[in-house]
Amino acid sequence: MAIEIKIPTVGESISEVSLVKWIKKDGDWVERDEVIAELESEKATFEINAEQAGILKTIAQEGDTLQIGDIACSIDTDAKRPEGAPVAAPPEQKAAETPAPSKAPAATDVKATPLAAAIISNKKVDTKTITPSGAGGKIIKQDVLEAINNPGRKPGADMFSRASKPEKMSNLRKTVSRRLVEAKNTTAMLTTFNEVDMSAIMEIRAKNKDKFKETHGVNLGFMSFFTKACCFALQEWPAVNAMIDGENVVYHDYCDISIAVSAPKGLVVPVIRNAESLSMAEIEKTVVILATKARDNKLTLEEMSGGTFTITNGGVFGSLMSTPIINIPQSAILGMHKIQERPMAINGQVVIKPMMYIALSYDHRIIDGRESVSFLVRVKELLENPALLLFGKDPVKSLLEL
Repeated sequence: MAIEIKIPTVGESISEVSLVKWIKKDGDWVERDEVIAELESEKATFEINAEQAGILKTIAQEGDTLQIGDIACSIDTDAKRPEGAPVAAPPEQKAAETPAPSKAPAATDVKATPLAAAIISNKKVDTKTITPSGAGGKIIKQDVLEAINNPGRKPGADMFSRASKPEKMSNLRKTVSRRLVEAKNTTAMLTTFNEVDMSAIMEIRAKNKDKFKETHGVNLGFMSFFTKACCFALQEWPAVNAMIDGENVVYHDYCDISIAVSAPKGLVVPVIRNAESLSMAEIEKTVVILATKARDNKLTLEEMSGGTFTITNGGVFGSLMSTPIINIPQSAILGMHKIQERPMAINGQVVIKPMMYIALSYDHRIIDGRESVSFLVRVKELLENPALLLFGKDPVKSLLEL
C-alpha cells in the first residue's frame, strides 16, 4: 500500500511553501521518521519526515511552489527492505551520536577565520572563487572581499568572463525584501547616532572571559552587555519598546529582544524572550542557541515571532556606521558597529580610545526626538559604566537611595 505525504500546516498565515531539495531521492528506501525533504516558507525553513518505512516516490520537484495540503510524495509501505539498506538509529541515539554544531556558518566547510566565514555565509560567496592567503591555507577576510569585489575572476579561469545566470529568489528572501520596503514606506523612520567608549567593557571581558567560560560554558561577548543596556533603557523610555496597532499604541512591560542573524538563506531575527529577566550568561547562551539554529536553518516560527525591539550588529562585517531599517511592526532598532581606535579629547588631552558608533532608527510617529536621543544616551551611559547594569543606576546612589 502507498501512503501520501502532504505538505503540513506550518503557521496560520502561511498558505504555500517551496520545495528546496529532496534529502532522499526517488526510489530510495526510507525509514519511519527519517527526514526526506527540506521546505521553505516565507518565514522559515523546515523539514518533512517519512510517516512510514518504504520506497519513496517523489511527486513534487525541487523548486516547486506547493500549497498546504498538496501531495509532496508517496511511500510504498509494502515494498521489501533492499539488502544492505542500513537501519536508521532511533532519534534518541542519533541525537547522542550527533557532534556538537560547529561555530562556523553552515555555508562553508572550508578553513576560514570566523569573520571570513560570517561574510561567506552572509554574502553566499562560492568558496571555489576564493584564493586562501592565510596561514595553512586558511581563508581570511581580505580573501573573501577580493572575491566579492572581483566576481568574474575565478582561480584558474578567464578573468574577463562576463557570464551571468538568473537564480530564483527564495521565499525567505522575498519576504525580507517585502518587509524592508514596507518598513520604509509605512513608517516615519528617522535615525539618531551616538558613540560609545568600549574601554570598560573590553577590560571586563579581558579580565573575566576565561573564568566566565569555565563557570558558564559560554563565551562572554558584547551582545549580553548591549542587551542588558537596552533592556534598562527600554523600561525607562517605554515608547521605544512600543508598537502601533491600528489606532492604538501597544506598550510592553517586558523586553523581547530580536537579534539580527545572517543565515545561509538570508537575514533572520530570532527573539530572546524576557531578556530583562535574564542574566548575562543566560543571554549569551540564548544567543548561541539561536545563532546556531539560524545557521543550520532550524529556527521555528515561534522563535522568530513577537519581538518588541531589535539589535543588529554590522560590526562583525566591518561596518563603521549605518542606518538600520526598523523590523516592523516594532518601532525601533539599535545598530552596533565596528570597534575602532580613534583619538578622543578627554580633559583637554588627546587619548586613543576604542570607540563604536551606535545608531537608533525609530518610528517618529510614536517616538519623539527627546525619547529617541535620551534612549541612546542612556544606552551609551550604561555601556561606558558597566557597573550601572547591576542596578540600572550608580551602585552608591542605589545604596543611599538617592
